Amino acid sequence: MAELLLGESKLEQYLKEHPLRQGASPRGPRPQLTEVRKHLTAALDRGNLKSEFLQESSLIMAKLNYVEGDYKEALNIYARGGLDDLPLTAVPPYRLRLIAEAYATKGLCLEKLPVSSSTSNLHVDREQDVITCYEKAGDIALLYLQEIERVILTNIQNRSPKPGPAPHDQELGFFLETGLQRAHVLYFKNGIDVHEVQQNLTRGVGRFREILRAVETRTTQNLRMTIARQLAEILLRGMCEQSYWNPLEDPPCQSPLDDPLRKGANTKTYTLPRKARVYSGENIFCPQENTEEALLLLLISESMANRDAVLSRIPEHKSDRLISLQSASVVYDLLTIALGRRGQYEMLSECLERAMKFAFEEFQLWYQFALSLMAAGKSARAVKVLKECIRLKPDDATIPLLAAKLCVGSLHWECASVDERDRTDKRELELVLTPTLLYAKKGCGTGKLEEAEKFAKTVVDAGEKTSEFKAKGYLALGLTYSLQATDASLRGMQEVLQRKALLAFQRAHSLSPTDHQAAFYLALQLAISRQIPEALGYVRQALQLQGDDANSLHLLALLLSAQKHYHDALNIIDMALSEYPENFILLFSKVKVESLCRGPDEALLTCKHMLQIWKSCYNLTNPSDSGRGSSLLDRTIADRRQLNTITLPDFSDPETGSLHAAQHSLDPGTPGSPLLECPCSPYLGGECVSTFYLPLQEHAQIKNANLGSWLSFSYH
Repeated sequence: MAELLLGESKLEQYLKEHPLRQGASPRGPRPQLTEVRKHLTAALDRGNLKSEFLQESSLIMAKLNYVEGDYKEALNIYARGGLDDLPLTAVPPYRLRLIAEAYATKGLCLEKLPVSSSTSNLHVDREQDVITCYEKAGDIALLYLQEIERVILTNIQNRSPKPGPAPHDQELGFFLETGLQRAHVLYFKNGIDVHEVQQNLTRGVGRFREILRAVETRTTQNLRMTIARQLAEILLRGMCEQSYWNPLEDPPCQSPLDDPLRKGANTKTYTLPRKARVYSGENIFCPQENTEEALLLLLISESMANRDAVLSRIPEHKSDRLISLQSASVVYDLLTIALGRRGQYEMLSECLERAMKFAFEEFQLWYQFALSLMAAGKSARAVKVLKECIRLKPDDATIPLLAAKLCVGSLHWECASVDERDRTDKRELELVLTPTLLYAKKGCGTGKLEEAEKFAKTVVDAGEKTSEFKAKGYLALGLTYSLQATDASLRGMQEVLQRKALLAFQRAHSLSPTDHQAAFYLALQLAISRQIPEALGYVRQALQLQGDDANSLHLLALLLSAQKHYHDALNIIDMALSEYPENFILLFSKVKVESLCRGPDEALLTCKHMLQIWKSCYNLTNPSDSGRGSSLLDRTIADRRQLNTITLPDFSDPETGSLHAAQHSLDPGTPGSPLLECPCSPYLGGECVSTFYLPLQEHAQIKNANLGSWLSFSYH
């Protein structure tokens, strides 16, 4: 007995000092291992050992043979000792560990030894034997960890009536860890044709779920987080919704892609007399689709990553901190994929906000957080986070361009809508707000434009480091100046800012002559400055570069109407509507032109068509809207803040970018240009319709009444 204990203790000490690695070459005989073999041989040569101790000596000897690289001898020992016949019931936890390590060692030996024949069936049988060994090792390892934790907790409670300290984590070791993790690795690694890949995917996912459903122990916490993350990645990237089955169902015995002869291949080929405990009970949540299960797994992993976070900056904890950061970053990357698919950007921004504890000097987490805030509509916070991203990565021009886009876009127009409501409800506001607060609200949009100007100048002044984005920088700068000119109250300041905008757009067009947006904005600024012929030339250039751009077509129609070419303008609008039949701004302009070219009756039909589109888009026939006194105009006024915004070009892409609505209002009041009174920025659809529908209807009624009077007079 003493020889057995000495041999085992020296072998474990050797493995602790020289840890094994997956795929490492055989170590060969070593002096320490030679001493281990002497002790084990002495124990086996004595004939007075009990049968259970003799079995333990054989298992440890086979383990020693694997460490020395003698795989065939290790397999022979397992065959002689009857590994598959060893009992699992009524045995101490220590013996469960030996059996689990034995199955893992047998699987490793089978992987190392080549197949004696080249027959494909033998290869398949060998792979199945290896996976079965690893699965048995993992199942018994889970049972061992549960039992050893139960024993430790029982001993602590029996020692003292007071609550004792938490038990120390048990070390898994190389063999137990291999048994728990190697089976699913082989499932996802093996597979020649699509049928075998599908079958292995099904079995691999099932194996992941079996491990995760086992009752957790302190030792398996980190392992569970890793497996949960890996399973979430498989569900997101490797499994479609059609092949998904929920965790409480049995895996499909036959996939639609499988050969009929493979029926039942996804079921286990072994049973154990004793299994690890699993979570069970009533009212357990069960996901019903792959994205839902992946999200559940990732939220659990995120909670565990935050709980075990290493945030200390002292040098001794650097490696642990990097491991903690890497683990959390992978979880948040997968959360971004899962929540992005569902459009749950609000929830994503909340998750990434919790990740800020890891984000000290970490650009990736800050940038992800900023993008999630942008997608969630939290533009003000996104700009602040982007400022930190600029500090961490000053040479990346896309970041200030994104910040400028937010300042020129949603933030500016949110402030503009506040100013408009202030002017509309001035009488009511004066009863509530002080003049100082009113003044602060009025300057909100101007401050955002000044901030956008700084971001754009950062890109323009960056030098050769960001030369490919310089044209986008001038484009953003021109937009900023143009909007500042629109908001300016002094005529002289307006002219100065318009000249600056024109110069910036000209510079952007010269730097990127193939960018249709640069030509479009240059044409738009020339139109604002009443240089109609020059604007026509540049808008035609924009259409040559991007012939189906709705904004360029719309601007061309507006410019033609300014020259009183109404029929040509109407043809352009009809052509644009053939590509964008539900574009409200084009329909709005069509009403104006039709009222001049074809009369109010035709324009009235277009208004009715706009009402139908508006009704279908906002689903006003929804039963949830009935019974609440809501009407089209009520819905229109309520949604004004959401729709009275602009869509800016994607500055982050030096090649592409789209604009779904014109960015400025052409100044009204030019003689002979009725369409220049129509704003290019997107107005609310319901207001557009009501603005023209009622006057046109009244005009048509008067016309019909006059016609009836004339007919009655002629007959009499």
